[in-house]
This record gives sequence, C-alpha cells and structure tokens, in this order.
Amino acid sequence: MSDRASSWATYARLQTFGRPYRAFLVLAFIGMGLEAIGSAGFARIMKPLIDETIVARAPEAAWNVPLGIVALFVLRGISGYIADMASARAGRGIARDLRVQVLSKYLRLPGQRFDAESVPSMLNRLGSDSDQVALAAVDALKVMIQQSLQVIAMLGMMFWYSWKVTLAVLVLAPPLAWVMDNVGRRYRRIGHRIQESNSQLMQYADQALGSHQDVKAYGAQGIETGRYARQADDVLKLSLKVESTRSISSAMVQLMGSIGLAALAFMAGREAAAGRLTAGDFVGLMVAMMAIIPAIKQLTNVQGMLQRGLASSERLFEILDSPDEPDSGTRELARARGELEFRDVAARYPGQAAPVLSDISFVARPGTVTAIVGRSGSGKSTLVKLIPRFYDPEAGQILLDGHPLPEYRLADLRRQIALVGQQVMLFDGSVMENVAYGELADVEADRLRRAIEGANAAEFVDRMDEGERSPIGVRGGRLSGGQRQRLAIARAMLKDAPVLILDEATAALDTESERLVQDALERLMPDRTTLVIAHRLSTIEHADQVLVLDQGRIVERGTHTELLARGGLYAHLHRMQFREAG
Repeated sequence: MSDRASSWATYARLQTFGRPYRAFLVLAFIGMGLEAIGSAGFARIMKPLIDETIVARAPEAAWNVPLGIVALFVLRGISGYIADMASARAGRGIARDLRVQVLSKYLRLPGQRFDAESVPSMLNRLGSDSDQVALAAVDALKVMIQQSLQVIAMLGMMFWYSWKVTLAVLVLAPPLAWVMDNVGRRYRRIGHRIQESNSQLMQYADQALGSHQDVKAYGAQGIETGRYARQADDVLKLSLKVESTRSISSAMVQLMGSIGLAALAFMAGREAAAGRLTAGDFVGLMVAMMAIIPAIKQLTNVQGMLQRGLASSERLFEILDSPDEPDSGTRELARARGELEFRDVAARYPGQAAPVLSDISFVARPGTVTAIVGRSGSGKSTLVKLIPRFYDPEAGQILLDGHPLPEYRLADLRRQIALVGQQVMLFDGSVMENVAYGELADVEADRLRRAIEGANAAEFVDRMDEGERSPIGVRGGRLSGGQRQRLAIARAMLKDAPVLILDEATAALDTESERLVQDALERLMPDRTTLVIAHRLSTIEHADQVLVLDQGRIVERGTHTELLARGGLYAHLHRMQFREAG
C-alpha cells in the first residue's frame, strides 16, 4: 500500500473514533461555516466602504458600513468560539477513549508483549501518541476545514468582483498542491522516527531515575546523562528537520502568494483602466487575496500536525490490532480441587534458540507443598508463570484436575490461583484497597480483617493513622519490604484460591520480617496445592517434594532429606548456603 493510501486508510479509521462526538463535530462545522461567511462579508463590505463612503461620500454609508463591520466581527467571534469549544470537546474525548482502549488492550496482551516492549514505550503511546492523535483527529481537521472554507469563501468573493482576475490568480493552484503533497510526505516519514525516538528517550530516563541509587553508587551519573543526551540529540535533529520543512514550505507559500498578488495587481489595473473595475472592487479583491495567503500557509503548516498524528495513530492501532492472549476455553470452573500435572512441558522465549524449559513432568496434589529450587536462570519462575497462562508452553501439557489448562476459560483458571512474589506489586491507595483488590473489592469487612490478621499485618496496620483506610503511597512506598510482603499474603488469604504460588516470597527480607512472613505463609498454605520457588533452602525442609532444576530440566526430585542423602546438586546448593550462613 502506498504512503498516500496508507494515510487515508489510517485517517478513515481514526474518524470512526469520532462517531460518539458527531453532534460536537457538526456544531464545530456550523461554527466554522459562519466564521467563513463573516470573513467573506468583510471582503464584501469593502466595496461600499470605498465606493460609497470615500469616493461618493454618501452620508448614509458613514453609519451603515461601520455598524456592518462590527456586526461581522461579532458573528466571527461567536462562531469561532463555538467551533473551538466543540472541536476541543471532540478531540479531547477521542484522546481519552483511545487511552482507555489502548490500556485495556495492553492488559489483554500475552506476556511476550511485555518482554518485547518496555513500560516507558507503553507510557509514551498512552501519553504523547494519544495527544498527537487528538491533534490529527480533530484539531488538524478543524484547521483544514476552517481554512479551506476561508479560501472557498474568499475565492467566491473574488469571482463576484472579477472572474477574469480570479482565474489569472488560480494558475498558482497546481504548484501549491504539489508543495503541500510533498511537505505531507516528509512530515509523515519524520513523524514515525520522532515518536520512536521519544519512546527511547523516556526509556533511558526511566532506567536512570528508577535505578538512581545504583547509578550514584557506581558513579555512573555521567554515563547515564551522556546516554540520555545522545538520544535527546537525535530527537533534536528530527525536530529541527520538521521545523526546516515547515519553514521552507511556508516561505514557498508566501513566495507564491506574492506572485499571486502581483498578478492580481497587474490584471486589476488593466480591468480598472477598461472601466470594468471600481476602486471598491479592487480593494475587495486585495482584501480577499490577502486573507487567502495566510489560510493556505496554515493549510501547509497543519500537515506536520496531521502527519505526526497519523504516525501516532498507526502506533496505537498496532497495539489495538495485536491478538489478545489465547482464551478459547469453554470449560467452566467454579472451584478446582487443585491437582496440577505437568506432562513433558517445554517452553521457549521468542527469538531464543535454546528452550528455557525441557521435558518437565511432575504432579502437585492438593494439600501438598512442591518446592522448586535451582541456580539462577534455571527456569524456576518461567515454570510457575505457565500455570496462570502468562505464557503458554511450546510443547507438552499442563493439567488442572485432569483437564488441559487451555480448556478452561482464562478468567476461571486465574480465579483458582493466588500469587505471592518477591517483588510485591501494590498500588497508590489504601491498605484496604490493596488487600481487597480486583474481584475482591466488595468483600465483607470481617473477611478482610481476618485476612489482615492472618497475614501478621494487623500489628502495623493498626498503628497507622487511619488503620485499614490509610494510604500506602505509590507502589507501597510508605511501607517496609516485610510490610508490603504481608499485605500481599493478606491479599492471597482473602482470595482463598486452591492453588498458591510463592515466588521467593522471603528472599529479600531481614530475619525478623522473614519470621513474620513465614509464620503468615504457614497459615496460608494448608489445604492448598502450593508451589514454592525457594531461594533459602532452609525454608522448604518440610516440603512434600522438591524439584531441582538445572538448565531448564528437572535433574533431581525427592524430599529434603532424600536429596541431601543423595549428595547431588541439591546437597551442593545446601552446603553452599550453610557456609554462607556460617
């Protein structure tokens, strides 16, 4: 598809987002039409102003013409306000709708999308791209219609005054159209690159600011600033190209406008000499022509706004057109027994030659604890992410209560699983909102309280100023690591799911916090199918089975005692931790 066809297809699709705002768009169009009529009326009133007021000195014209001018500008002011407000309401509404739809789509995409695209890039799409789309969808359209109506109205007045002079000026239309077409193509090419560069710029800033302590500790301020500055230079160069294109095109439009004015003056002089043009006609022609030049200049400049918006639209439509995570299951599941079985499961990340998991087979039964241990990078976290189907296996099957996971509806499957990870994700809200989260939001107060107490969180929640209604800050920033972890356990307790996944839930805690969290976990784990990714092997001594992973394969399995007696990899890892503790 050619660039032009692609642009029209994108713009046509973008206009579908304006359907809910049709009333505002119609109102804006009416306002712009009245504004153009007011402008044409001003050119029309030049004839009586010159011929009757100045040349003929008619006394009645001394009052009528000034009052007419005031009336025309009142009309222009009111209609311009209506057009501006109606188009702004539609444009900002479209940006809001797009933001919501894109965020909703991101939350339905497979896990691989979040591996392929950084969060700052996603934020750039939700922020800058959505704003640019609003400019393209309505603001650019408003300028195009407004100025086009202005040009049409003024050309109409020029034809009314003298069709011969107007036709002589119109020979400049083809070169003007050529300039605007080429400017639009260049803006489109640069617009894509600017948005991608802005995403990269935001990513560098996010990395540097999010890891500011490490940056300072290793004296990397200069490196990170340099990296950011180089990317900022790229954005600057692209922005200057846009400004260069705008300035050159504007100068060409003004040059053509001056040629048009010269042609108008020449032809008008000949018509006046032949007695076919009065002084008022000549002034009216000049006023109309002078109004057309800035209108055409704005039509050229708006190409940048339009093409940047179209480039942003394509970036947003790329997300909206991405396939959702697979959810073709039809089997309903109210509450599972919790028996999990892996049958020869293999998994691979996109673009990687070697699989991250191979030939994984085991059974985890209700009421038991299955511990998963191994060196860093052995595939432990990937294994448990397959259970809620954040990723799907490349080969093999995972069964819940005897049925493959894809047979279940995705929402039903995930209701059976509670997650407590090392990196706890809390949100900027109250304790209550973070524990009774999502589908748990309407839970009874006594159930919420029991979950907080069961997670050993009551001892710090009750000391907070507003108790359960106390705000915890962005990502739980007002809490310690152990406190955040206990809120995550309270959330899992409240969910009361038959399958519990603990992903190194105590790895980053101090001894006292670990004791409190471990005590809470012991109350959470009974009567569930529990899978524990363990960093500290001392915490899984009572697990019913231990799976030892190495390079994506299960190399040992058994109880803690059996594996120590075997003297293999597990015993080696245990000895290393014992020495570190010693």
